[in-house]
Amino acid sequence: MTNILVCGIGGQGTVLAAKLLDQAAIHAGLSVHSAETIGMAQRGGSVTSHVRIGNDVYSPLIPFGSADMIIAFELCEAARNICYLKKGGTVVVNNKIISPVTAVLAGKSFDEKTMIDYMKETAGKVVAVDTDRICSELGSAKVVNTILLGAALREGIAGITKEDVVEAIRLSVKPKFVELNLRALEVSKI
Repeated sequence: MTNILVCGIGGQGTVLAAKLLDQAAIHAGLSVHSAETIGMAQRGGSVTSHVRIGNDVYSPLIPFGSADMIIAFELCEAARNICYLKKGGTVVVNNKIISPVTAVLAGKSFDEKTMIDYMKETAGKVVAVDTDRICSELGSAKVVNTILLGAALREGIAGITKEDVVEAIRLSVKPKFVELNLRALEVSKI
């Protein structure tokens, strides 16, 4: 069984990333269960998707301390959800910080290095991805999800291959964005 938590802020593409993982698992012939919490997504709130791949999965929700991987679209959300990661798990995270409104109003700020160091206390590996740079090279900010998925794939997702994700993109992404997403999957080197 493989447990992956996808987290970010509404509008970043977390739900599509989870759907691509689901579709890739199905293409690989694996059983998959997933669920997302998207209540405040339209207001810039937290979004989490639970993706559980394997035959002995009976619930779509990942228990605390059981995620093999967290794919985080933002550093604060990665730190907020680190309780889901099992000891020695992997965090693939966008190195961007989007400060919560309440923190901004209170005059608080967050430090990238401090947050990554905090995650390293639990994670076996933290992979920080500069998605802004890659999006700039591709000419579109709409592929952060595919960039992070590509980085996660390079770290290894049991039973899922690049070909499975390519097929998921072809089936799930609007036709006019397929080629852009395939390029993002390819260039998502860290």
